[in-house]
Amino acid sequence: MKAIVYERTGDPSVLELVDKPVPEPGPGELLVRVAVSGVNPTDWKARRQWALPAGWQTPGQDGAGVVEAVGGGVDQEWIGERVWLWEAAWQRPWGTAAEYTLVPVRQAVRLGDASFDLGACLGIPFLTAHRCLTAGEFMPDKLHAGALSDHTVLVQGGAGAVGNAAIQLARWSDACVIATVSSPEKAQLAAAAGASFVVNYREQDVVEEVRKIAPDGVHTIVEVSAARNAAADAQLLRAGGAVCVYADDGGDEVSIPIRPMMVPNARWQFVLVYTEPKAAKAQGVVDVAAAVAQGAVRVGEEAGLPLHHHGLASTRAAHEAVENSVVGKVLISTSES
Repeated sequence: MKAIVYERTGDPSVLELVDKPVPEPGPGELLVRVAVSGVNPTDWKARRQWALPAGWQTPGQDGAGVVEAVGGGVDQEWIGERVWLWEAAWQRPWGTAAEYTLVPVRQAVRLGDASFDLGACLGIPFLTAHRCLTAGEFMPDKLHAGALSDHTVLVQGGAGAVGNAAIQLARWSDACVIATVSSPEKAQLAAAAGASFVVNYREQDVVEEVRKIAPDGVHTIVEVSAARNAAADAQLLRAGGAVCVYADDGGDEVSIPIRPMMVPNARWQFVLVYTEPKAAKAQGVVDVAAAVAQGAVRVGEEAGLPLHHHGLASTRAAHEAVENSVVGKVLISTSES
């Protein structure tokens, strides 16, 4: 099989397209023929920084494909199933940037009739968004139609992959969604994703505009840039509200006003999908799968998430695009090298 491998950390030049034997699934594992691999910021950060316990790594946490074989203890009915994958390369060398990968059976989810492109977009962005929408003290543990019908959610950075996922999941759950963006073009993407209101923070005062929509404040803020937005976030939370921080765009330290956050009993929740509580992640997988099955999740520019396709041989370019903050979702079609 063809696979992308790197044997040392570094810039995209460490990524090599190689021939490897198709692996055999061990106990509790699935062998998946990957159709599409999703590229996330953690893929390039891992490539630059994370240790290589196996001495090599195939990148790619997210992907979608068809189960071709199962290991011991796994139901044979999995064979032939179309699936989406999450955390394929977390503490394992077998990522999704390859024609085949191995995953523990719990990390494969039936995709149904949805496209492989959609499946490859789900893992990290949608599970992160789910955690951000459920971690607040007065937020539900589960998302479903109606779960957020009396809630207002602010998505800071509504044109990003996690921002897009948060908008889609929050709207599926019937929240009022306010998204912030940095340009008219990104405003169109956030609106296409389903945002109820869009604020261009380069041209409008975010606190003033959000307060017009939600005079009592918002229940949860899905935050991509706490270092930049902390002062505004602190003015926009309602009593018991939460700021859910999932990235460090714009700075790796944040200053939070203590007394103004004590009065409303506010929560600042930091979110990393890999290490979130197991029960919360398991519920996220269930809920995201339900949203997909109900047709509530879309991808493509018409859904606010432009897709950028690469072949396996162009994986370096795919990583560079994500590292350079391309707007939309970068995908690798593994059957086209």
